[in-house]
Amino acid sequence: MSQTELVSISQKAIDKVKEFSKIEEKSSPGLRVYVAGGGCAGLTYGMALEDNSTDEDIIIETEGLKIFIDPFSAKYLGGSSIDYLESIESSGFKINNPNVTSTCACGKSVSV
Repeated sequence: MSQTELVSISQKAIDKVKEFSKIEEKSSPGLRVYVAGGGCAGLTYGMALEDNSTDEDIIIETEGLKIFIDPFSAKYLGGSSIDYLESIESSGFKINNPNVTSTCACGKSVSV
């Protein structure tokens, strides 16, 4: 799987990451996307603004934004897309992962 097939990101999500990077005074926008153990279904997603990658990271660059993914997370994120959703009730980033086999009742964790 190529790096561009690993994770895609919508224009709205790119714009929000850049907006948050300016607020946080990050020098170059970088978004770490990761999977960690946790929740009742076994895995949870996480995101963090970062300036630098690690030596092991897979780096995807799109429209001036770098996405950092560690090798462990890459095994679970293949084919995923990241979007930013806004509604009257809430707003936030959403990861759509075609590999998910089940989610917990609250929607905070997944099984792949």
